[in-house]
Amino acid sequence: MAENNGPERVWDLVEKIRFCMLATNDGKDIRSRPMTAHAERSENAVYFLLDLKDHKDLKAFASSCLAFADSGDMDFVSVTGTGEISNDRAKIDELWSAPYKAFWDGPDDPNIRILKITPKDAQYWDGPGKVISYAKMLAAAVTDAKPALGEHGKVRM
Repeated sequence: MAENNGPERVWDLVEKIRFCMLATNDGKDIRSRPMTAHAERSENAVYFLLDLKDHKDLKAFASSCLAFADSGDMDFVSVTGTGEISNDRAKIDELWSAPYKAFWDGPDDPNIRILKITPKDAQYWDGPGKVISYAKMLAAAVTDAKPALGEHGKVRM
């Protein structure tokens, strides 16, 4: 396992994958939901649009985990960080794109909020792709060897 391989690899994977499961703790249970991530390296932040109608307990986002998976390339990222909610209308306009019309009429919807996750640390598994991974696992099963399935790193963000 690579140690401290740098946050650049994490950002590359997050920007490539974009869809994640956002896990939060409401004080009693851990809940996950699919989200579209907007990564901004320069700000060391990942942004989401969310709806106040669906997210009543905004304190639940204070400690969050983002789980990204690309099963085709066998790339995975887990990012732990702190979240804060804002009503930054300029940022909402910046992040707005046509697919969001499935959830809101437009960026002026008063229920839209920004969730900003500031990463603390991350782990990534950068695989060689599904076909190669399966071939290596099959060879390892036959030979009792441990397969080299790509790079794994722990990163301080």
